[in-house]
Amino acid sequence: MTDATEDIPSVDYVEGTGIPIRGNDIDTDQIIPARFMKVVTFDGLGEFAFFDLRFDDEDEQKEHPFNEERFQDANVMVVNANFGCGSSREHAPQALMRWGIDAIIGESFAEIFAGNCLALGIPTVTADHETINALQQWVDDNPDGEIEVDVREETVTYGGNEINVSVDRAQREALVEGNWDTTALMKANKNAIDETAASLPYVESAD
Repeated sequence: MTDATEDIPSVDYVEGTGIPIRGNDIDTDQIIPARFMKVVTFDGLGEFAFFDLRFDDEDEQKEHPFNEERFQDANVMVVNANFGCGSSREHAPQALMRWGIDAIIGESFAEIFAGNCLALGIPTVTADHETINALQQWVDDNPDGEIEVDVREETVTYGGNEINVSVDRAQREALVEGNWDTTALMKANKNAIDETAASLPYVESAD
């Protein structure tokens, strides 16, 4: 029998450098403006992440962490409250992932956004306002400093500090156990799904 999770890696630990994105209620339209969503695939969306916050009407750069050279290799984003609110567009976490983000630490996340991140294997972990502010300031002061996100133990370590964070229980289990990719799980369990479908009187056979 095929192991349903054999091709799905567990995501119990992420490490790398950080990038601070300050501000509450940053919605999905700010993360990826709607005009960039008219694509067949998600490839290339990364360059349009936060586009209207990064560029003016003449496409000249504005001040934004995603434009700063010192953060170009960052993969751990540190945000504030209600990040990812607004529409449910899955393009938002897709754009962040394709820019290079592997984990997001914040005060709170919109539920659908967090769910869309989980579907990509991106942990969204939370801590209180003071803790996040301190981490954002440290990242600003130490752009090359390493951040370690331990999903299993629910801790974040940086600059000799270890802080406790919260991970939604269902998200934590899915990431740690390697069953976060529902599409891959369905493919791995195709035979079982076909057998179940065949046994249902209201599902017509494709044969």
